[in-house]
Amino acid sequence: MSGDSDCTRTSPSAGSPSDNEFLPDRPKYVCSLSPDLITKAREQLQEKPEWRLRDVQALRDMVCKDYPSLGTCLDDAFLLRFLRARKFDYDRALQLLVNYHTCRRSWPEVFNNLKPSAIKPVLESGFVTVLPRLDPEGRHVVCIRPDRWTPSNYPITENIRAIYLTLEKLIQSEETQVNGIVILADYKGVSLSKASHFGPFVAKKVIGVLQDGFPIRIKAVNVINEPRIFKGIFAIIKPFLKEKIANRFFLHGCDLNSLHQNIPPVTLPEEYGGTSGKLDISAWNELLLASEEDFLHDFSQLVLPCDSSPHDMLVSGDADEKQCDDSLRGMKPQLYYCY
Repeated sequence: MSGDSDCTRTSPSAGSPSDNEFLPDRPKYVCSLSPDLITKAREQLQEKPEWRLRDVQALRDMVCKDYPSLGTCLDDAFLLRFLRARKFDYDRALQLLVNYHTCRRSWPEVFNNLKPSAIKPVLESGFVTVLPRLDPEGRHVVCIRPDRWTPSNYPITENIRAIYLTLEKLIQSEETQVNGIVILADYKGVSLSKASHFGPFVAKKVIGVLQDGFPIRIKAVNVINEPRIFKGIFAIIKPFLKEKIANRFFLHGCDLNSLHQNIPPVTLPEEYGGTSGKLDISAWNELLLASEEDFLHDFSQLVLPCDSSPHDMLVSGDADEKQCDDSLRGMKPQLYYCY
């Protein structure tokens, strides 16, 4: 059923009750959090179990009143992701939800035909994977290795698609919604020619998605084996980062002991001085590829509206290009200098 018809039946302006009595076969939410995580969510995210469904309904009502043509899924579990990501602040959760859809509609190269089978070559390359062991805080570690990408094989947008689907899979878990994730980025072997593909336009779009358009809590970004050129890359990225996120970047160079202060060896594979065996990408690849039907079902509920108001847009692609023009002209000299 489309978002429009859902909103017609649930919007306060349509005279519908604010409970679930007349909603169209929406899955009933059942909390899967452990007692410890319920406590953590209460303390860190302002989530009160006794008010949880009331809060979800409040967000649903706001969507239906303010964005009746958004074309979003309105299930309890789906909306709860956005509330948790913004610590149950209704207004911020609503803006995040709108941004989520805006990002998907404004970057067709990334979001059209988005499914695991479409990015199989990226998965097989090992560019992105998820380590099998959680860190001590119960967080998944997303491992990104740019040296595994050969630009002549496919464009950089394919890598972004693979990262996005990985995050979509992870955020299905309520544990991840509460604990967040950690990123481990290994820049070993990244050359100037490869780095030049990640210009200000792409950087701004990626950060716009991860920082303001996706309901996940990135708790740390650990960069290992970064070459001198990374100073240039980070100089491109940093202007688009909020201070809180920028402070969560940790540059370790080749110092594994420094890395181990943030991610202990028990969580890491042998390649990073860990004790959990060789890095194996096959388990995550199989899990993601086996989720094809789930993704097709979930994404089918995100209905593209017939029209969209300009104020709904986070920022248009044309504006992005114009804004990044000067930065693009200065990018290569900066990278050469750092190299």
